[in-house]
Amino acid sequence: MTRRRYEIYDVFTDRTLAGNPLAIVHDVEGLSGEAMQAIAAEFNLSETVFVGRPANGIHTAAIRIFTPRSELPFAGHPTVGTAIALIERDGMQERTGGAAILVLEEKVGPVRCAVTRSGGGAAFAEFDLPRLPEPVSLSAEPELIAAALGLSPSDIGFENHRPATWTAGVPFVTVPVSGLDAAARAGLDASAWLDIAPRVGSTVSYVYLYCRETVDHACGFHARMFAPHDGIPEDPATGAAAAAFAGQIMRYDEPVDGAYRVWIEQGVEMARPSAIRLEIDVEHRRIGAARIGGHAVQVAEGTLSV
Repeated sequence: MTRRRYEIYDVFTDRTLAGNPLAIVHDVEGLSGEAMQAIAAEFNLSETVFVGRPANGIHTAAIRIFTPRSELPFAGHPTVGTAIALIERDGMQERTGGAAILVLEEKVGPVRCAVTRSGGGAAFAEFDLPRLPEPVSLSAEPELIAAALGLSPSDIGFENHRPATWTAGVPFVTVPVSGLDAAARAGLDASAWLDIAPRVGSTVSYVYLYCRETVDHACGFHARMFAPHDGIPEDPATGAAAAAFAGQIMRYDEPVDGAYRVWIEQGVEMARPSAIRLEIDVEHRRIGAARIGGHAVQVAEGTLSV
């Protein structure tokens, strides 16, 4: 029997018992992919990370990311939470004056992260998108999307925004809704969704619902994410969705050249409020680069006997 250290972090929040909980497992030598999947199912969080040695010695670590049912090539809250956990475990911030850079090897490719802490507050991590968002064909009519979400067709869309599908490593159908009332009434019928959801390879697109109306007026968008077919009835904070959402913003809001920054609130309906920062470098009306950022705090640690 091998004893393996793990930690639980709440991610995209600066306080405990909010945001998106993440399990981070260390000492993963000898664990097969099947064993990692079983451990992720045991934790039953939206994602569990397994931290191993990097293939490139100049990188910090290699990580594998699992939902309760499948492995992901990339995800935002595991990237933010793992970067902060590794920095806090190694004491690197103390040696570097409160800031550190690291690179995590994920299935999607190497991901560069910057971690900072000011004063005694929660650490903040920001990572460069390893892939910029790309459009995916969406054939489902808004009426079918509305029905799968338990909404009426009139709830779908606002201003010029319409449903679309984007991927920056994980595909999402981005669904604009009229406001907070429609967002609160939404709930995904997994069976109906499987009938209409676009697929990228073997991956069924997740649902990312959003509106302009927000609870926290410091945020520019309110969002919810559903993936019951992958063991995630609802996710309180989804960085990979925010990465894909950058494509939706560029298509419909058409920000001018320069730096575009927006905070996205999520998890409100779950009583797990979170805040995700999306930054886009707009060049010639296109995305030149983009970053996702947020805070994370440790809430537990322990040992697995596996």
